[in-house]
Amino acid sequence: MKLSVFGCGYLGAVHAAAMASLGHDVIGVDPDAAKIAKLSAGQTPFFEPGLPEILSDAIASGRLRFTTDPAAAADADVHFIGVGTPQRKDSAGADMTYVNQAIADLLPHLKPGSLVVGKSTVPVGTAARLAELVNPTGARLAWNPEFLREGFAVKDTIEPDRLVYGVADETKDEDTAILDEVYATALSTGTPRIVTGYATAELVKVAANSFLATKISFINAMAEIAEVTGADVTQLADAIGHDARIGRRFLNAGVGFGGGCLPKDIRAFTARAEELGKGESVAFLKQVDEINLRRRQRIVDLVVDSFEGRPFGHRVAVLGLAFKPDSDDIRDSPALDVAVRLKGLGAEVISHDPEAMDNARRMHPQLTYADTAEQALAGAEAVVVVTEWREYRDLDPAATAALVDRPVVFDGRNVLDPTAWRTAGWTYTGMGR
Repeated sequence: MKLSVFGCGYLGAVHAAAMASLGHDVIGVDPDAAKIAKLSAGQTPFFEPGLPEILSDAIASGRLRFTTDPAAAADADVHFIGVGTPQRKDSAGADMTYVNQAIADLLPHLKPGSLVVGKSTVPVGTAARLAELVNPTGARLAWNPEFLREGFAVKDTIEPDRLVYGVADETKDEDTAILDEVYATALSTGTPRIVTGYATAELVKVAANSFLATKISFINAMAEIAEVTGADVTQLADAIGHDARIGRRFLNAGVGFGGGCLPKDIRAFTARAEELGKGESVAFLKQVDEINLRRRQRIVDLVVDSFEGRPFGHRVAVLGLAFKPDSDDIRDSPALDVAVRLKGLGAEVISHDPEAMDNARRMHPQLTYADTAEQALAGAEAVVVVTEWREYRDLDPAATAALVDRPVVFDGRNVLDPTAWRTAGWTYTGMGR
């Protein structure tokens, strides 16, 4: 099929390359000329495992190209909207600027019978509003939320765990058939497909993210109790995770969640519920957010306490800056936040991350960055692990002890072996352990 993807950031670029890898003819559209030039040359503007390979292959095949001109997408049968919906600067709500602009850019070039498909995470009610703009052109609107995990985005696009189509009742069969053709490869392997109305499709993503955020904050709340009772939250999570109704995934206590989705999505969901007069229905999400932010301060307090409340001038190695491993995304990153807070308290912070340092430098040039983990560790008086990159998890405690001036480690993700590190002479502190 002939597809266009409006927005070539994280979501759009992955979607465009993945669709082309499946055999579709795809054009990516974005107003950022520098980004388009980079993508056209087969270079990714962000780190995502597997994306460089499928991007290069799709461009070489002729099935994928990029442009800044919306008119170049006029021949497409299906137009995907994959732009960001960040948190507004003046409130907790979602900023719809980019979605609205993408629709405005696309409207003059729609042909009758084409399908506009929203993938962005939007407040419930958005699709119905946009359909009123799209329908007069003879085109139609559907909503097809994305469920990408950074670090696994290529797999999640090509082999999704489910497909959700939000379509209008009057064109349900036609629109479903078009989306089935787009996703024929995934459907042929038995991927579940759920066809709903607009509102349900819009709610699926924010409801899923809200549930995951709640699960993470729940175990972090248990970590707070564990810290004052002597319990081990990791063992607690193992024990309750054997209950099939609960499950073990996302029950890892630490410094909490971050990134471009969970924090802003739960805030936007709360704001939209309040607009609908149902704020009490999701009022608990404010507590979820507060618990999450509290865990960042907790590890800072632990480091400060290790210096008897006087961190000024003490060298602290912060390992990790991205909000999660296998990503260079620093949006609302707990790891970067911890580094900045310690720096603000006067500590000499030396940070390292395998992929996120360039992004961090642009946002926080006041921090000191080491080219390697070993450089960050050299002479450190405290080590803080805040992103669970494999290279940090695999650090040899004995060899690492030889690099530092003071063998004190704070495991912000509970990924190190406490026994091994303590045996090697370290003072080990986990989160809720």
